[in-house]
Amino acid sequence: MGGILSPSVMCADLLNLYSEIEKLDSLGVEFLHIDFMDNKFVPNITFDTNMVKSFKRPMKNIRRDIHIMAFEPQNYFDKMEIGQGDFVSVHYEACENPHEVLAEIRNRGASPSIAISPDTPVETVCDFLDEVDGVLLMTVYPGFAGQPMAPNSMERLSKLKQIIVDSGKDIILEVDGHVSWDHCQEMRARGADMFVAGSSSVYGKDYPIDEAVKKFYQLVK
Repeated sequence: MGGILSPSVMCADLLNLYSEIEKLDSLGVEFLHIDFMDNKFVPNITFDTNMVKSFKRPMKNIRRDIHIMAFEPQNYFDKMEIGQGDFVSVHYEACENPHEVLAEIRNRGASPSIAISPDTPVETVCDFLDEVDGVLLMTVYPGFAGQPMAPNSMERLSKLKQIIVDSGKDIILEVDGHVSWDHCQEMRARGADMFVAGSSSVYGKDYPIDEAVKKFYQLVK
């Protein structure tokens, strides 16, 4: 199985979002990465809950990959209409009881994923491997696009992949942060399954979106 692409809609043409989503869908892209921020857990705001919900409308085959960077993320599930087909990541650092939040995602028919920031030890995920379909490793500090990669991110990726392999679980390892043309192949070699691609690759200025998507899949096959 090749690498899974999840382009970050935060880096797309915000004036033409629906047509952008339809284009990605037509190209066979599996996921659309949607960042939600509360301006508390991270000092920024992107799309509100109504926008997160509205992204469903132009989608046919592509699925929502919702990354909730917010304290008490369960408070937003209803307004986002979290449900069947969604892949939902919540931050370990933002949940009072991550086990309960992950269970709520599962109960809604969505796929739960636990996200960890660069300063959180990768071993933290060991407590959740029986409860998740995914682990999201941040290789930048959550909140802003275009950051350089945090130190030791590649080593953390390898270590996290080994933890997942040793568990024997079928868990998707997603990587988010500076997933560039230069880094994506090494990330794949170190065990990443799913890639949040943004301004340093798919949404860069070097290629039109159809060519960029094709190039990305070739690099992470």
